[in-house]
Amino acid sequence: MLAALVTCLLLVDLLVVHRKASVMSARRAAVESAVWISIGLCFSLYVLAVFGASSSGEYLSAYLIEKSLSIDNVFVWSVILTHYRVPEQFQHRVLFWGIFGALVMRFGFIFAGVAVIQKFDFTMLFFGAFLVYTGVKLFGGDDDFDPAQSKPLALFRRIVPSTEELDGQKLITRRNGRRIATQLFAVLVLVEVTDLIFAVDSVPAVLAISHEQFIAFSSNAFAILGLRALYFVLADIRHRFEYLEQGIAVILIFVGVKMGLSLWFHFPTSASLIVIAGVLAASVLWSVKKTQGESGEG
Repeated sequence: MLAALVTCLLLVDLLVVHRKASVMSARRAAVESAVWISIGLCFSLYVLAVFGASSSGEYLSAYLIEKSLSIDNVFVWSVILTHYRVPEQFQHRVLFWGIFGALVMRFGFIFAGVAVIQKFDFTMLFFGAFLVYTGVKLFGGDDDFDPAQSKPLALFRRIVPSTEELDGQKLITRRNGRRIATQLFAVLVLVEVTDLIFAVDSVPAVLAISHEQFIAFSSNAFAILGLRALYFVLADIRHRFEYLEQGIAVILIFVGVKMGLSLWFHFPTSASLIVIAGVLAASVLWSVKKTQGESGEG
Protein backbone atom coordinates (compact mmCIF):
# COMPACT_ATOMS: atom_id res chain seq x y z
CA MET A 1 0.00 0.00 0.00
CA LEU A 2 2.76 2.45 0.93
CA ALA A 3 4.73 1.68 -2.23
CA ALA A 4 1.57 2.16 -4.32
CA LEU A 5 0.85 5.51 -2.64
CA VAL A 6 4.41 6.78 -3.16
CA THR A 7 4.39 5.61 -6.80
CA CYS A 8 1.04 7.30 -7.40
CA LEU A 9 2.29 10.60 -5.94
CA LEU A 10 5.42 10.44 -8.10
CA LEU A 11 3.40 9.77 -11.26
CA VAL A 12 0.98 12.62 -10.53
CA ASP A 13 3.93 14.93 -9.99
CA LEU A 14 5.67 13.86 -13.22
CA LEU A 15 2.73 13.34 -15.59
CA VAL A 16 0.24 15.92 -14.32
CA VAL A 17 1.81 18.71 -12.26
CA HIS A 18 5.07 18.93 -14.23
CA ARG A 19 4.15 17.39 -17.56
CA LYS A 20 5.90 20.17 -19.53
CA ALA A 21 9.38 21.55 -18.94
CA SER A 22 9.06 25.03 -17.46
CA VAL A 23 10.68 27.41 -14.99
CA MET A 24 9.14 27.08 -11.54
CA SER A 25 8.39 30.39 -9.84
CA ALA A 26 9.33 30.92 -6.19
CA ARG A 27 5.65 31.24 -5.27
CA ARG A 28 4.66 28.00 -6.98
CA ALA A 29 7.64 26.20 -5.43
CA ALA A 30 6.63 27.45 -1.97
CA VAL A 31 3.03 26.27 -2.47
CA GLU A 32 4.11 22.85 -3.73
CA SER A 33 6.62 22.50 -0.89
CA ALA A 34 3.90 23.35 1.64
CA VAL A 35 1.62 20.73 0.08
CA TRP A 36 4.30 18.02 0.24
CA ILE A 37 5.16 18.87 3.85
CA SER A 38 1.44 18.79 4.74
CA ILE A 39 1.11 15.34 3.15
CA GLY A 40 4.10 14.10 5.14
CA LEU A 41 2.80 15.49 8.43
CA CYS A 42 -0.75 14.25 7.79
CA PHE A 43 0.58 10.74 7.24
CA SER A 44 1.60 10.80 10.90
CA LEU A 45 -2.13 10.85 11.71
CA TYR A 46 -2.55 7.62 9.77
CA VAL A 47 0.36 6.12 11.71
CA LEU A 48 -1.25 7.35 14.95
CA ALA A 49 -4.60 5.76 14.09
CA VAL A 50 -3.16 2.41 12.97
CA PHE A 51 -0.04 1.93 15.12
CA GLY A 52 -0.51 4.24 18.10
CA ALA A 53 1.08 7.33 19.63
CA SER A 54 4.56 5.86 20.11
CA SER A 55 4.88 4.88 16.44
CA SER A 56 3.51 8.25 15.38
CA GLY A 57 6.19 9.96 17.50
CA GLU A 58 8.86 7.76 15.92
CA TYR A 59 7.57 8.66 12.45
CA LEU A 60 7.67 12.40 13.17
CA SER A 61 11.15 12.17 14.70
CA ALA A 62 12.48 10.23 11.71
CA TYR A 63 10.69 12.59 9.31
CA LEU A 64 12.32 15.65 10.89
CA ILE A 65 15.78 14.05 10.79
CA GLU A 66 15.42 13.10 7.15
CA LYS A 67 14.00 16.50 6.24
CA SER A 68 16.87 18.35 7.91
CA LEU A 69 19.48 16.14 6.23
CA SER A 70 17.66 16.56 2.92
CA ILE A 71 17.96 20.34 3.13
CA ASP A 72 21.73 19.90 3.15
CA ASN A 73 21.33 17.59 0.14
CA VAL A 74 19.34 20.31 -1.64
CA PHE A 75 22.21 22.75 -1.21
CA VAL A 76 24.63 20.28 -2.81
CA TRP A 77 22.21 19.85 -5.74
CA SER A 78 22.24 23.61 -6.12
CA VAL A 79 26.04 23.63 -6.42
CA ILE A 80 25.93 20.85 -9.05
CA LEU A 81 23.18 22.35 -11.22
CA THR A 82 24.71 25.81 -11.03
CA HIS A 83 28.20 24.57 -11.90
CA TYR A 84 26.96 22.75 -15.02
CA ARG A 85 24.60 25.60 -15.91
CA VAL A 86 21.54 23.41 -16.27
CA PRO A 87 18.63 25.66 -17.38
CA GLU A 88 15.88 25.93 -14.76
CA GLN A 89 13.25 24.45 -17.06
CA PHE A 90 15.31 21.23 -17.33
CA GLN A 91 16.25 20.95 -13.67
CA HIS A 92 12.90 19.35 -12.83
CA ARG A 93 13.75 16.23 -14.86
CA VAL A 94 17.12 15.75 -13.16
CA LEU A 95 15.64 16.28 -9.70
CA PHE A 96 12.70 13.94 -10.37
CA TRP A 97 14.94 11.01 -11.31
CA GLY A 98 17.35 11.99 -8.56
CA ILE A 99 14.56 11.70 -6.01
CA PHE A 100 13.34 8.43 -7.56
CA GLY A 101 16.86 7.02 -7.20
CA ALA A 102 17.06 8.26 -3.61
CA LEU A 103 13.82 6.46 -2.76
CA VAL A 104 15.07 3.19 -4.26
CA MET A 105 18.37 3.47 -2.35
CA ARG A 106 16.61 4.29 0.93
CA PHE A 107 14.28 1.31 0.43
CA GLY A 108 17.20 -1.08 -0.01
CA PHE A 109 19.32 0.41 2.77
CA ILE A 110 16.50 0.48 5.31
CA PHE A 111 15.34 -3.10 4.78
CA ALA A 112 18.94 -4.37 4.78
CA GLY A 113 19.74 -2.31 7.89
CA VAL A 114 16.73 -3.56 9.81
CA ALA A 115 17.55 -7.16 8.87
CA VAL A 116 21.14 -6.77 10.10
CA ILE A 117 20.08 -5.11 13.38
CA GLN A 118 17.49 -7.79 14.08
CA LYS A 119 20.03 -10.57 13.49
CA PHE A 120 23.04 -8.89 15.12
CA ASP A 121 21.89 -6.38 17.72
CA PHE A 122 25.48 -5.41 18.59
CA THR A 123 25.61 -3.56 15.24
CA MET A 124 23.62 -0.85 17.03
CA LEU A 125 26.92 0.15 18.65
CA PHE A 126 28.62 0.37 15.26
CA PHE A 127 25.85 2.45 13.69
CA GLY A 128 25.70 4.68 16.76
CA ALA A 129 29.47 5.28 16.70
CA PHE A 130 29.29 6.06 12.97
CA LEU A 131 26.59 8.69 13.55
CA VAL A 132 28.58 10.30 16.37
CA TYR A 133 31.67 10.38 14.12
CA THR A 134 29.66 11.90 11.26
CA GLY A 135 28.15 14.51 13.58
CA VAL A 136 31.52 15.54 15.02
CA LYS A 137 32.98 15.76 11.52
CA LEU A 138 30.05 17.85 10.31
CA PHE A 139 30.78 20.45 13.00
CA GLY A 140 33.79 21.45 10.93
CA GLY A 141 31.42 22.70 8.22
CA ASP A 142 33.33 21.06 5.39
CA ASP A 143 30.88 21.82 2.60
CA ASP A 144 33.32 22.87 -0.15
CA PHE A 145 31.91 20.48 -2.75
CA ASP A 146 33.52 20.91 -6.18
CA PRO A 147 31.60 19.11 -8.98
CA ALA A 148 34.51 19.63 -11.38
CA GLN A 149 36.70 17.36 -9.19
CA SER A 150 34.17 14.53 -9.00
CA LYS A 151 35.85 11.15 -9.52
CA PRO A 152 32.53 9.30 -10.16
CA LEU A 153 31.71 11.75 -12.96
CA ALA A 154 35.19 11.35 -14.48
CA LEU A 155 34.72 7.56 -14.38
CA PHE A 156 31.28 7.90 -15.96
CA ARG A 157 32.66 9.95 -18.87
CA ARG A 158 35.48 7.42 -19.35
CA ILE A 159 33.12 4.44 -19.54
CA VAL A 160 29.97 5.89 -21.13
CA PRO A 161 30.08 7.65 -24.54
CA SER A 162 28.84 11.13 -23.73
CA THR A 163 28.79 14.78 -24.72
CA GLU A 164 29.21 17.89 -22.60
CA GLU A 165 26.30 19.50 -24.41
CA LEU A 166 22.58 19.54 -23.61
CA ASP A 167 19.82 18.36 -25.93
CA GLY A 168 16.73 19.83 -24.28
CA GLN A 169 15.72 17.62 -21.38
CA LYS A 170 16.89 14.42 -23.07
CA LEU A 171 19.16 12.13 -21.12
CA ILE A 172 20.21 10.20 -24.22
CA THR A 173 20.71 11.74 -27.68
CA ARG A 174 21.97 10.57 -31.05
CA ARG A 175 25.17 11.89 -32.63
CA ASN A 176 26.74 10.55 -35.85
CA GLY A 177 24.36 7.60 -35.83
CA ARG A 178 25.06 6.41 -32.29
CA ARG A 179 23.41 6.97 -28.92
CA ILE A 180 25.37 8.97 -26.34
CA ALA A 181 24.64 10.39 -22.89
CA THR A 182 23.95 14.11 -22.69
CA GLN A 183 25.32 16.54 -20.14
CA LEU A 184 21.98 16.22 -18.33
CA PHE A 185 22.59 12.48 -17.88
CA ALA A 186 26.06 13.18 -16.45
CA VAL A 187 24.58 15.69 -14.00
CA LEU A 188 21.96 13.11 -12.98
CA VAL A 189 24.73 10.59 -12.24
CA LEU A 190 26.43 13.12 -9.98
CA VAL A 191 23.12 13.86 -8.22
CA GLU A 192 22.59 10.13 -7.62
CA VAL A 193 26.11 9.82 -6.17
CA THR A 194 25.35 12.60 -3.67
CA ASP A 195 22.05 10.84 -2.84
CA LEU A 196 24.02 7.69 -2.05
CA ILE A 197 26.41 9.61 0.21
CA PHE A 198 23.55 11.25 2.12
CA ALA A 199 21.72 7.91 2.41
CA VAL A 200 24.71 6.48 4.27
CA ASP A 201 24.16 9.16 6.93
CA SER A 202 20.39 9.37 7.01
CA VAL A 203 19.43 5.68 7.08
CA PRO A 204 21.37 4.85 10.30
CA ALA A 205 19.94 8.04 11.85
CA VAL A 206 16.39 6.92 11.05
CA LEU A 207 17.07 3.37 12.26
CA ALA A 208 18.23 4.90 15.54
CA ILE A 209 14.66 6.15 15.95
CA SER A 210 12.72 3.10 14.75
CA HIS A 211 13.48 -0.48 13.69
CA GLU A 212 10.06 -0.83 12.08
CA GLN A 213 10.58 -0.98 8.32
CA PHE A 214 7.24 0.70 7.60
CA ILE A 215 7.98 3.65 9.90
CA ALA A 216 11.56 4.03 8.71
CA PHE A 217 10.76 3.93 5.00
CA SER A 218 7.55 6.00 5.12
CA SER A 219 9.29 8.80 7.04
CA ASN A 220 12.13 8.79 4.50
CA ALA A 221 9.78 8.63 1.53
CA PHE A 222 7.54 11.53 2.56
CA ALA A 223 10.53 13.67 3.53
CA ILE A 224 12.17 13.06 0.14
CA LEU A 225 9.08 13.42 -2.07
CA GLY A 226 8.89 17.19 -1.67
CA LEU A 227 12.59 17.88 -2.15
CA ARG A 228 12.27 19.10 -5.73
CA ALA A 229 9.90 21.91 -4.78
CA LEU A 230 11.99 22.63 -1.69
CA TYR A 231 15.03 22.96 -3.95
CA PHE A 232 13.48 25.85 -5.86
CA VAL A 233 12.57 27.51 -2.56
CA LEU A 234 15.97 27.18 -0.87
CA ALA A 235 18.56 27.02 -3.67
CA ASP A 236 19.21 30.77 -3.74
CA ILE A 237 19.11 31.39 0.02
CA ARG A 238 21.71 28.89 1.21
CA HIS A 239 23.56 31.65 3.06
CA ARG A 240 20.52 32.14 5.32
CA PHE A 241 21.09 28.71 6.93
CA GLU A 242 24.58 29.25 8.30
CA TYR A 243 24.06 27.16 11.45
CA LEU A 244 21.94 24.39 9.95
CA GLU A 245 24.90 22.03 9.61
CA GLN A 246 25.77 22.51 13.28
CA GLY A 247 22.16 21.73 14.19
CA ILE A 248 22.22 18.59 12.04
CA ALA A 249 25.53 17.63 13.66
CA VAL A 250 24.00 17.88 17.15
CA ILE A 251 21.03 15.76 16.03
CA LEU A 252 23.31 13.08 14.54
CA ILE A 253 25.40 12.94 17.71
CA PHE A 254 22.26 12.72 19.84
CA VAL A 255 20.67 9.88 17.82
CA GLY A 256 24.07 8.14 17.63
CA VAL A 257 24.42 8.14 21.42
CA LYS A 258 20.77 7.12 21.75
CA MET A 259 21.31 4.25 19.31
CA GLY A 260 24.43 3.03 21.09
CA LEU A 261 22.78 3.10 24.51
CA SER A 262 19.54 1.50 23.28
CA LEU A 263 20.91 -1.96 24.12
CA TRP A 264 20.68 -1.01 27.81
CA PHE A 265 18.46 2.07 28.00
CA HIS A 266 15.32 3.14 26.11
CA PHE A 267 15.12 6.88 25.53
CA PRO A 268 11.42 7.93 25.40
CA THR A 269 10.13 8.64 21.89
CA SER A 270 8.42 11.85 22.99
CA ALA A 271 11.68 13.15 24.47
CA SER A 272 13.56 12.29 21.25
CA LEU A 273 10.99 14.22 19.20
CA ILE A 274 11.31 17.27 21.50
CA VAL A 275 15.13 17.23 21.31
CA ILE A 276 15.22 16.82 17.51
CA ALA A 277 12.55 19.44 16.82
CA GLY A 278 14.08 21.83 19.36
CA VAL A 279 17.62 21.59 17.95
CA LEU A 280 16.39 21.95 14.37
CA ALA A 281 14.23 24.97 15.21
CA ALA A 282 17.03 26.61 17.22
CA SER A 283 19.58 26.21 14.41
CA VAL A 284 17.20 27.69 11.83
CA LEU A 285 16.14 30.60 14.04
CA TRP A 286 19.73 31.32 15.04
CA SER A 287 20.74 31.29 11.37
CA VAL A 288 17.94 33.66 10.37
CA LYS A 289 18.75 36.04 13.23
CA LYS A 290 22.46 36.05 12.34
CA THR A 291 21.90 36.71 8.62
CA GLN A 292 19.31 39.40 9.36
CA GLY A 293 21.87 41.13 11.56
CA GLU A 294 24.45 40.97 8.80
CA SER A 295 21.94 42.38 6.31
CA GLY A 296 21.21 45.26 8.67
CA GLU A 297 24.92 46.03 9.03
CA GLY A 298 25.25 46.22 5.27
